[in-house]
Amino acid sequence: MSSFEDAETEETVPCLHMTFYHPCQGEKMMFRCLNFCRREQVRADETAKFGRDSSVCRYSLMDARVSRIQFSLQFYRKLHSSECCFEIKNLSKRAKLTVNQTELGYLNKVDLPWRCVICFGDYQILAETQEGESVDYFETHLHLAEAPILQERSLPSLQPVPESGISSSIFLCQDKSPTEMDENEPC
Repeated sequence: MSSFEDAETEETVPCLHMTFYHPCQGEKMMFRCLNFCRREQVRADETAKFGRDSSVCRYSLMDARVSRIQFSLQFYRKLHSSECCFEIKNLSKRAKLTVNQTELGYLNKVDLPWRCVICFGDYQILAETQEGESVDYFETHLHLAEAPILQERSLPSLQPVPESGISSSIFLCQDKSPTEMDENEPC
């Protein structure tokens, strides 16, 4: 047997990709303490906290309007399953947190969908979970968005794409005003 055959199978690591946006990110530099474009390991038993208090929060947002601890993410394994997930908990007494339009008050928590948008104040965060086998740790991979994640009318990336491969939401975003059509007129 070769050493290649004897080598242990490398375990894949769950990764939470998070893309951040704020309309004033250029001037106010609220994301200056975040490590973008680099994967960071987090132990599975740690709670990843986001907020303005860098002594408590692993991910600091440098903005006086952000709560000391805004929210936390906890990695866990579902009961009687090998599936690993994240749950998000709002830790702000001042601000509501929304996860795909589900509003969370103080200390409310929900399972984080595999792809969702987290909002509080003017902040928008696209969170995407990449599955993995490790139960000892997970990774975070932070990105900075150049444009708003949510548009006024829809979030095309969260809508199903028909088999044709062309999302109807692309056409919705091109013209912001509704268009009247005669019911007898062909589409």
